[in-house]
Amino acid sequence: MKALSGTKFQLKVWKYLKTIPKGQVKTYKQVAIGIKSPKSARAVANACAKNPYAPKIPCHRVIRSDGALGGYSGRGGIKQKLRLLRSEKISI
Repeated sequence: MKALSGTKFQLKVWKYLKTIPKGQVKTYKQVAIGIKSPKSARAVANACAKNPYAPKIPCHRVIRSDGALGGYSGRGGIKQKLRLLRSEKISI
C-alpha cells in the first residue's frame, strides 16, 4: 500500500485501527482513549467515516458504545460491515 493520505488526526486513528486484532471490536471511545485523546470519540467516528482504505484499515472493527454498529463508509455500507464482522466470528 502506498503512503496513507489524510489529516494528522486521521492518520493517527487509522494507525491505531490497524492494531485492533481480527475478531475483536473496540468502541469509538476506546479508540479515542487509545490515541490519548479521550474526549474525541466523535472525531474518531468521523476519521473512520473518511477512511478510504477500508477494509485494509479495519474501521469495521469499531462500534458505538451502546453496542450498535455505527456507520461504515466502505463499499457495501452497513451490510458489508456486518458481513466483515461476522466473517471474523464477531456476533453483533
